[in-house]
Amino acid sequence: MRTVALDDFDSRMGPADRNVPLTDALGAANAALNYYELDEGDSFAYGVHAHQSQEEFFYVVEGTVTFETLDVQQSADADGDAASTDETEVSAGELARFGPGEFQRGVNRGSDRVRALAIGAPQDAGDTEILRECGECGETTTQAIELADDRSEIRTICESCGSVTGRFD
Repeated sequence: MRTVALDDFDSRMGPADRNVPLTDALGAANAALNYYELDEGDSFAYGVHAHQSQEEFFYVVEGTVTFETLDVQQSADADGDAASTDETEVSAGELARFGPGEFQRGVNRGSDRVRALAIGAPQDAGDTEILRECGECGETTTQAIELADDRSEIRTICESCGSVTGRFD
């Protein structure tokens, strides 16, 4: 058996106020585990995303998370939109599950702090596709993640035009 205390870990850089990776600390071999704290406007992820081969579970310990979901399987409508979006609130004591290939992003849209656990299985997520709005392209595009040369921030980069679409420290 292994035990750990959250207060013993530093947060890693990203879109959440606090993100503590616990997988290695607990010696997990078949699942990934992360602890999050989100201030108002913070998110679990860099954009709406889907993991090719991993399902994700979120347990909300405190607060309310709004999950944005995207159905990219839906055929284009008359306006040319290729996907439909939906939002679902998940509150303290509730859980959400996303299967492999399901696009989602959890955001704290309230003023109360969110505390949550995220579990992914299997541990290897496979390819992850991230989508964000690109101001230069004028549409939602696939994104790459890169660490700044001086290691001061993580950036999301539009894969179509190379523009920086987000900065996270």
